[in-house]
Amino acid sequence: MAEPHLTNARIREGVWEAQVALDDANGLPDFGAYHLEAALPDLSVAPIDGAPGQWSVRLPIPASVIGDGVNTILVKDHGSGETLANIALVAGEPLAEDIRAEVDLLRAELDMLKRAFRRHCLESS
Repeated sequence: MAEPHLTNARIREGVWEAQVALDDANGLPDFGAYHLEAALPDLSVAPIDGAPGQWSVRLPIPASVIGDGVNTILVKDHGSGETLANIALVAGEPLAEDIRAEVDLLRAELDMLKRAFRRHCLESS
């Protein structure tokens, strides 16, 4: 089987979805999803109608995978042993150190300073 090419990966309503293109349209791809080396259930692979060699891959993310810290799900091709996708879920305390959280805090402080400066300008005129 040819090497798969993953596209259009996203998480929507708790379900990870992607499309996989295979150069060789013969046979059903053999993919698996893993968290901490344990297989996750309910990974589905289905052909996309009217698109030979194109497959829809879906994985409902189990609640047991979601928790504080960084949790990673790997989607692997059993045929080649290659990892197709790394799905990183980040929640809880590590976000406090995240640069995005820092930028949000800086924006809030800047907005507060702008309001205080405008109020000062109005009061002193």
